[in-house]
Amino acid sequence: QVQLVESGGGLVEAGGSLRLSCAASGRTFSNYAVGWFRQAPGKERELVAGISWSGGTTYYADSVKGRFSISRDNDKNTMYLQMNSLKPDDTAAYYCNTDTAPFGATTDLRRRWKYVEVWGQGTLVTVSS
Repeated sequence: QVQLVESGGGLVEAGGSLRLSCAASGRTFSNYAVGWFRQAPGKERELVAGISWSGGTTYYADSVKGRFSISRDNDKNTMYLQMNSLKPDDTAAYYCNTDTAPFGATTDLRRRWKYVEVWGQGTLVTVSS
């Protein structure tokens, strides 16, 4: 089982930037595709960005493409989400998590993440207009 701790959220004005971090422990983090997810009040959780286990491929939801950038540092068991040009619609609780099986691509993550049962506490991002 993997333990994940998200950090870096906060209150920012529209157009501003934030960098989220996710520290992982308890599983061989480097073997898993990982992603950032968000859940806004009254809405379902969605995958906004993913990166393959090797770091070679990434995925972005259309709503964040060109503004968000996902990266990982396997030596530090940490992943990041750089968020630029933030909009009020980006307001949500942000979560990180891994794929359900190792050595997956971002396409696997996109298909399998809804089967993930354990989530961290997330970090809240609030973008004011």
